[in-house]
Amino acid sequence: MSEPVRVVVVDDHAMFRRGVSAELAATGAGRVEVVAEAADVDEAVAAVTQHRPAVVLLDVHLPGGGGVEVIRRVNDPDVRFLALSVSDAAEDVIGTIRGGARGYVTKTITGPELVDAIGRVADGDAVFSPRLAGFVLDAFAGAGLSADLASVDEDLDRLTEREREVMRLIARGYSYKEVAKELFISIKTVETHMSSVLRKLQLSSRHELTRWASDRRLL
Repeated sequence: MSEPVRVVVVDDHAMFRRGVSAELAATGAGRVEVVAEAADVDEAVAAVTQHRPAVVLLDVHLPGGGGVEVIRRVNDPDVRFLALSVSDAAEDVIGTIRGGARGYVTKTITGPELVDAIGRVADGDAVFSPRLAGFVLDAFAGAGLSADLASVDEDLDRLTEREREVMRLIARGYSYKEVAKELFISIKTVETHMSSVLRKLQLSSRHELTRWASDRRLL
């Protein structure tokens, strides 16, 4: 019998981390083994360096720079990353895969499905939730998105990680107060980030921002 796949679970919500670990222990006994958990980028890098897992279950939005920053700092070809996120926005999915993740599944996945996905990623396969696979394939084939992907990347590269978070929430219709609560920052800081986003993207209002994001399938 083969050894279980060693896994590190990275998510900034403690209850979710514990829930995933418990689910994997219950449904993946003998197939996967959670060797550590982490809540932010620094903790994740330290845990991966210490435990050398085969697979890292990685949330996309993390304190300290995001999931892609974890992949960049680990930079170990023997460690594979599977994004596990509530977000199904094209920006997040494509950016994370381009950052080096081997797959991307949403948090609606079942325990048995997640165990299977971890096993497949450990074996070198690329794994995506069904509704995400299409536009990922389109993106890497250079077709199918409503805007040129290189242009979208160039636009997004102008924004910081925090500005992208603010941009996405505002474009989805969140108020400044709701964004502040969601990101644990002040309303004044949201306003500052929003002004910077509009300036960098050369837009004049949140309505234009929503249309810009929608045209690029970033919502």
